[in-house]
Amino acid sequence: MLKYRLLTAIVLIPIVIAALFLLSPANFGFVVIAVCALGAWEWAQFVGWHSQAKRIGLAVVFAAILLAMQFSISDINQFSTEPMILYGLWAGLIWWGIAIILVVTYPASAAWGNSVIIRLLFGVLTIIPFYCGMMVLRTVGYQSDTFFGAWWLLYVMLLVWGADSGAYAFGRTIGRNKMAPKVSPGKTWEGLVGGLITAGVISWLFSAFAPIPVMPDYLLVTSIIVVVVSVFGDLTESMFKRQSGIKDSSHLIPGHGGILDRIDSLTAAIPVFAGLNLLIFNGFGL
Repeated sequence: MLKYRLLTAIVLIPIVIAALFLLSPANFGFVVIAVCALGAWEWAQFVGWHSQAKRIGLAVVFAAILLAMQFSISDINQFSTEPMILYGLWAGLIWWGIAIILVVTYPASAAWGNSVIIRLLFGVLTIIPFYCGMMVLRTVGYQSDTFFGAWWLLYVMLLVWGADSGAYAFGRTIGRNKMAPKVSPGKTWEGLVGGLITAGVISWLFSAFAPIPVMPDYLLVTSIIVVVVSVFGDLTESMFKRQSGIKDSSHLIPGHGGILDRIDSLTAAIPVFAGLNLLIFNGFGL
């Protein structure tokens, strides 16, 4: 299993970096839409739809919605100024606040599990803001520096992956107190502290060496918030899988499970980071 995980990571990481820096915003958007459609195909299981016809149908619907959003924008390089996209980021900020409450109070909060509509709504609030956040970060500052947003996206990914590694190391060595044992027994408070320490180091390194202007104070504050939310992004997917009685969202990625298993933290981190910096803190300094 570890061998497959390492090999998959070795293949996927260069592809992700190439997509960030080599694709135009429009083509990058098509890649993100494809990822979101696969995520919707997996989400159908959380809704209780296990037939391939329903799962493919949900993926097609999400892809059509996101394509309509992208084609409706006259200048894709100005993504971060579109009201529809900004509403999507606000929806993401609100949703992840609600998701944290649902995780903390689970299983008492699991009444939503009886409603197909609510579970579908949760999918919309997870996937659509993720797309909005990815595209906002990729296109922010594009007019003055075509790679400005690509560096920010890479930073968030490195932040989440690094914090996850730090949390794993601390949790394995000194983890004693469970964060949410009824959702994911492996997560500990000590691991969260380790993740935050790692995030602080990554934030400092990026502030010192990034080839773009950075406001260190804003970056540190938003990074800490984002790492906490990203942990709950992981826990939220675990909650949905537990409620649905499934172990992995799919087996699309060898050794890693499904698309949602790999991007669960990012579905929370990306829209929250974009929303905080664009809508609240003006942390991009533009």
